[in-house]
Amino acid sequence: MSTDRADGPRAGARTMLSRVQEWGPEGSTRVRDGNQTLARGLKVFLAIVDSEHGLSVQQVGELLGVHRSIAYRLLQTLVDFGLVARARDGVYMPGARLATLSEAYLPTLRDVAGPVMRALADQLQSTISLFVEQSGEALAITMVEPTTATHHISFRPGMRTPMDRGAAAYAIRAGRPPEPNEPAAVAEARERGWAYSHGEVDAEAYAVAAWIPTADAGTRACLNLITYREGIAESAGPDMRRAADELGRLLDERD
Repeated sequence: MSTDRADGPRAGARTMLSRVQEWGPEGSTRVRDGNQTLARGLKVFLAIVDSEHGLSVQQVGELLGVHRSIAYRLLQTLVDFGLVARARDGVYMPGARLATLSEAYLPTLRDVAGPVMRALADQLQSTISLFVEQSGEALAITMVEPTTATHHISFRPGMRTPMDRGAAAYAIRAGRPPEPNEPAAVAEARERGWAYSHGEVDAEAYAVAAWIPTADAGTRACLNLITYREGIAESAGPDMRRAADELGRLLDERD
């Protein structure tokens, strides 16, 4: 989660690809007949996006268990579509087209949430992220860092967490009716108005999240604060709740 990582490019690439392989429906990685090439290309693309240092042709070949020539053809196709770009050292990095794709995902939610998140980040001197529920996971689609603090946690959008741990997942689940066997933290969040967790996603981080009430039942989202400072986390709940309610009101006015 923090931008300070000790893993090298190869170790990071292996970690990211193993995570990508879990991102099928209900955790399945089964590939429909005839779609193996597409599946491989998408796995490579997601691994490059999540990698801190990009991937080389050799790394892609090793990670997929294919010959370098096959790895190169997959990478070149992604380059042709602008999804990845080849750096001078031969490493493949995310391409410029990725910015366009990210802006196209839930544009209204992201546009309306931006000012609310910026104000909240500066007020609480902490990183604020916007999470949505997607394919059984909580996915961070955008993030705002505070301008009022020099030390804060930073991570890239695209972070995913399971729906059974962490404040973001608890908050999203708390925004819907109670479910059988849901974690106690979800029921507590529903009663309190915000979710709280410590060390469940990042070993030392505190998180506070509040679901966004909106008439759009198709999108379940929350605002999430993450910090290493316990005092901020313990007092941030009411502010997170007010900001999420404001965001929900603004979204409903847009409809």
